[in-house]
Amino acid sequence: MTETLSERRLNRALLARQLLLEPSHEPLTTVLERVGGIQTQYAPSGYIGLWTRMADFPREDLTRALEAREAIEATLMRMTIHIVSARDYWPMAVAIRDSRREWFARVNRAAMAGFDISEAADAVRSELAHGPLKVAELSKRLKARGMPEIPIGWIGLWLDMVRIPPSGTWARRRADLYGLAEEWVAPVANLTVDDAQDLLVRRYLEAFGPARPADIVNWAGIPSTDVHAASERLGVVLFRDAERKKLVDMPGMPLPDEDAPAPVRFLPTFDSTLLVHARRTQILPERFRPLIFSTKMPQSVGTFLVDGQVAGTWRYKERVQFDSFDTLPKAVLRQVQREAERLTEFHS
Repeated sequence: MTETLSERRLNRALLARQLLLEPSHEPLTTVLERVGGIQTQYAPSGYIGLWTRMADFPREDLTRALEAREAIEATLMRMTIHIVSARDYWPMAVAIRDSRREWFARVNRAAMAGFDISEAADAVRSELAHGPLKVAELSKRLKARGMPEIPIGWIGLWLDMVRIPPSGTWARRRADLYGLAEEWVAPVANLTVDDAQDLLVRRYLEAFGPARPADIVNWAGIPSTDVHAASERLGVVLFRDAERKKLVDMPGMPLPDEDAPAPVRFLPTFDSTLLVHARRTQILPERFRPLIFSTKMPQSVGTFLVDGQVAGTWRYKERVQFDSFDTLPKAVLRQVQREAERLTEFHS
C-alpha cells in the first residue's frame, strides 16, 4: 500500500533537503547540486541562500567559485537566472533547451515576425568569439550589423551564454556581462537529452521531493511527458499526499518525522522553496503569499522561517530589520533576533 505523507511531513522533507534543518559542511558546489541550484535574479540572493544553508560560508567563497568556473551563473529553469555547479550546467541547459524555445516561439509569434532569431544568435556568437561583452556593447554591435533591435535574453534561448564575473556578484550586482557557455565551461561529451532530463528530474526530487509530477513541470519547464519518461528511467518510488494525489521521489531520500525541530532561518528574495511548485509543503502559508509575491514588488522581499513556515519579512538597512506577521513568543523572538544579528554580520 502506498504511504500517505502529511503536509507537515512534506514540509520537513523539503527543509531537510534544502539544508534548512541542519546546515551543510559539504563543499559549495555540492550544496548547489543538492538544492537544485539557487535562483539569483537579485545577485545577493545566491550569497544569502548559501549562507543560510551552509555551516561555514565566507561571502567571498561564491565569488571565487564563479571566477574559478566551478559555479556557473546563467538563465536556466523558468527563464530565470540561476547559479548551478559547473557539472550541472550543461545537463540543465540541454534538458530545457527545446521546451524553452518552443514555448517562447509560441507566445511571442507576433513579436518575432519579420526577423530570424537564429541569424541574430549567429551574430552574437561571432561577437562573443573574442571574449565576453556587456549587453550595451553587444546591442551596439548588432545595430552596426544592421540587425533589428532584439532583447539579448531572447537570443539567449538560441545561443548558450553565461554571466561572467564580476557581473552578477555581491560586489557588482548587475549581471550584464555575457560570454559563450562553450568557452567558459567545457560541454559534456555525448550528452543526450534523455540523460540531461534524467539529471534535471533527479536534482528536483533530491532537492524538493517528494513531489507531484506537475510540480516538476512547473519548476523545470519541460513537458509532463518528458517528466514521466525520466521518472520511469530513474525508478522513482511513489507516495500519496493528504489529498491522495500521487507523489514521486528518488529512492532512499530522507523523510524526517513531522515533529523534527526546525530552527529559525532567514531566506533571500525569490528563494525557490517559496515558489508555487512547493505549495504542497506550506512553507509559505497561502494567507501570506500576497505579502511576499506581488506585482507591486517585482524584487519580492526577504523572509524568515519559524517552525518551518514563513513568519515574517526582513530587509537590510545598515542592519537586518525584521517584521513578523503575528506576535512571536519571547523565546522565538530571541532566536529571530540572534539570526538577524548573524545576517547583519554577513552583510558587513
